[in-house]
Amino acid sequence: MSMQRILDTMHALDGVLELAPGPGSDFPELSWGDRFFFYAPDGVIPSGQPYATIVTKDYPGDELSALGDGRWRVNVQVGRARAERLVGAGPHDLREKDVLLPHPVYGGLGWIAVVNPAERTMPLLLDLVRAAHEDARRRRERRDTTGS
Repeated sequence: MSMQRILDTMHALDGVLELAPGPGSDFPELSWGDRFFFYAPDGVIPSGQPYATIVTKDYPGDELSALGDGRWRVNVQVGRARAERLVGAGPHDLREKDVLLPHPVYGGLGWIAVVNPAERTMPLLLDLVRAAHEDARRRRERRDTTGS
């Protein structure tokens, strides 16, 4: 499956802000080619982490998925309880393709990951992305209402 199906889904979400660092940007070269998704209807990158990312290479301390050379990974913040229900306790082969896995670094914080998503995981993954976007929207609206 191409990454484009995920990008098309993300781009169709109301208020999504995609950060896609590349040459000439103010972001580190290591992040070039990766994508970070926020709920930001005002177009301003919020503080804190995105609710979903697509990474195309290993980062220092995050090499267990063996990314690069056509291997890429979608990461989605789903919450600890849901992540535990979705991926279980393991053990997990974090290099396996098209399988819902705990994020190699942020799994304990409620992030799931899929290396090279395809037919087996794509429908659920897209649902999880939409739900993460809605969660981010609700958090933003709550902050805007309460001022915290």
